[in-house]
Amino acid sequence: MIKINLEDTYEPISISDDLTEFIFHSELNSGESKDLYVRFYDYEDPFLPNVYNLAYGPLDEHGKIDDTIKLQHKNINKLFSTIIFFVITFLDTNKDKKIGIDGSDDTRAYLYHRMFISNHEELNDLVVIIGVDWYVKLLRNGNVERDQYDRALFKPRPEPFDLERKASNLYRYYLIERK
Repeated sequence: MIKINLEDTYEPISISDDLTEFIFHSELNSGESKDLYVRFYDYEDPFLPNVYNLAYGPLDEHGKIDDTIKLQHKNINKLFSTIIFFVITFLDTNKDKKIGIDGSDDTRAYLYHRMFISNHEELNDLVVIIGVDWYVKLLRNGNVERDQYDRALFKPRPEPFDLERKASNLYRYYLIERK
C-alpha cells in the first residue's frame, strides 16, 4: 500500500512560474531514472468550477504526458509523496482551486482510492478529499435531462470522501482541496 511521507520526496528539476508544471527524476526498478512531468490544467467543467486536473508521467513522442504508461518505480511511496507535495504547493498559492484526479482505468482509480483511505490520517490536517460521481437527472416525463446537443447531461455530484466506500463502487473522480 502507498504510504505518503511529505518529508521524503524527489527534488524538482524544474518548476513553472505559475506552479502548474513540475518535473522530477523518478528511479525505476531497472536502475534507470525517468523524467516525470506533473501538470495541472483547467478542467473546464461549468459544474466543477476552479478545478485543475492532474496529469503525470513521462512525455510521449508528441511532447504530451503519457498517463497510461506502466512504469515500475523503485519507490512508489516517494513517487506519490512527491506528487501530493506538488499538489499541496500548488494549492497553497491557489487557495480558490481544487486539484482533480481521474484514474485512467479501474486499476489506477482503485490505487488512488486506496491511497486516500490508507493516508487519511497523514493528509487530514492538510487537505480535504472529495469523491465525485456523475448522475443524469430523470425528468418527471420519463425522459432524461439533455444538453444543447441532445445528449444525456451528466452532472457531477461531489461528496466528502467516504472512508467506508467499497472498492467495487469507486468514485469516478477525486478532488483535493487545501484546508
